[in-house]
Amino acid sequence: MTARRPMIAGNWKMYKTCAEAEETARGIVELLHGSEETDIMIAPPSTALVPVSRIIGDTPVDLGAQNLFWENQGAYTGEVSAPMLISAGCRYVIIGHSERRQYFGETDQDVNKKIRAAIAAGLVPVFCIGETESERDSEKTFSVLDKQLEKGLEGLSEEQFRPGLIAYEPVWAIGTGKTATPQQAQDVHAYIRTFLKKRFSPETAEATRILYGGSVKPANTAELMALADVDGALVGGASLKPEIFAEIIHYKR
Repeated sequence: MTARRPMIAGNWKMYKTCAEAEETARGIVELLHGSEETDIMIAPPSTALVPVSRIIGDTPVDLGAQNLFWENQGAYTGEVSAPMLISAGCRYVIIGHSERRQYFGETDQDVNKKIRAAIAAGLVPVFCIGETESERDSEKTFSVLDKQLEKGLEGLSEEQFRPGLIAYEPVWAIGTGKTATPQQAQDVHAYIRTFLKKRFSPETAEATRILYGGSVKPANTAELMALADVDGALVGGASLKPEIFAEIIHYKR
């Protein structure tokens, strides 16, 4: 069995001015002692990528973006390309977050094009999938996830996909205070790993890190991280305060 290195990622969404983002990044860096066994990523809003990149510098914290467009350049007002993100210091990019799908109409085909663009440029995609509450209540969770995975990874070879990450974020648990039970989380993460085994290979399935996202907080991190197929967390609101995010990073203590 491959020992997958855990990752704690913070998605700051549409919060923080440049000055606020710099202050938060400094606070996180100061609280990192003892986190050597965990990968850490923060994804500030695009306006703050460059100043935050300067703050985290050579620290263990990696920079991520919250979105990208699939073309490298062009007349696409308001969009940001993969080369732009790399020039800002990004290593990761979140793709297909439920809020992008819900509020901005992103389709599985859009997500696929964005994943392809990220990989082609050398960014590591954090590919988000998840079902709504009505879909779970209708027992459609696995069929929904199957479609999102199939369409999102369409046309990608095993070599291209590595070392991508997948984030399972049940839509009904984002910002609601609800969290999937440990059994629910494990069942879905195991399903995703089985999908990857069939789609690519047992080796890629075993090596791929699958993060859980959905009202992650210090009180539930250790329980979630103890699950066999949960390799990390995509943290929303709890990543906005350095001391709370640090508690999540240090979940083993």
